[in-house]
Amino acid sequence: MQMLSVAPRFCGPPGTANGGYLAGLLAQHAPTTVCVRLNRPAPLAAALQIVHGDGGHFSLYHEGQCIAAVKPATLDLPVPVAPDYLAAMAASRRFVGFEAHPFPRCFVCGPARVRGDGLRIFPGACPEGGLDLVAAPWVPDLALGQADGKVSPEFMWAALDCPGYFAARADRVPMLLGEFTAHVDRRVHVDEPCVVIGWRLALSGRKHEVGTALFTEEGELCARARATWIEVRGHPGPAAQS
Repeated sequence: MQMLSVAPRFCGPPGTANGGYLAGLLAQHAPTTVCVRLNRPAPLAAALQIVHGDGGHFSLYHEGQCIAAVKPATLDLPVPVAPDYLAAMAASRRFVGFEAHPFPRCFVCGPARVRGDGLRIFPGACPEGGLDLVAAPWVPDLALGQADGKVSPEFMWAALDCPGYFAARADRVPMLLGEFTAHVDRRVHVDEPCVVIGWRLALSGRKHEVGTALFTEEGELCARARATWIEVRGHPGPAAQS
């Protein structure tokens, strides 16, 4: 029996795991690219059980409830050219989460997290990029690395998560990650300046399909992802929490 647990540090919405980080943890149990479908929020600091099925499929359970389902996948995603690092810094100053944020302590994009604790990826509109592009700089810190000096894959998955949310819409309406398929081409090094981008792909009702990608400062594509974000049902409008 395989078990995993998500430490409280790696939260998304209050009391639950960040979806991209959790998906990245699950992906380490698969030999190929996978699609992770998140059925319900995963509790923090709880015993979560991995149950394997046939054909590379497996699921994550907590107290008999299926938290996530994982299946082999391919990732066909044309990726736009990234803005340079300075343009990403300028875009980050337009991050709408600085004014109000639905989940200000999110491990990835929460402005309430201090340096060395959260990833502090703050994607803002990048008009020169087109495609409704958002961009942010990111320099992964030492705590995210493995013995080889490179960033652990689950943190690269996490870095690809929230930029998709802010690419989908800019009014801070709460949404949850529904499906996430990512591929890491190269693990970046600790302290290596990076640019993370997100862009819109499609919209169907409450479901927003987006792409995200992570580049080095020199423009090398190191990771990419396709995600579906789902608006929280019944929410009246933009979040006012800060």
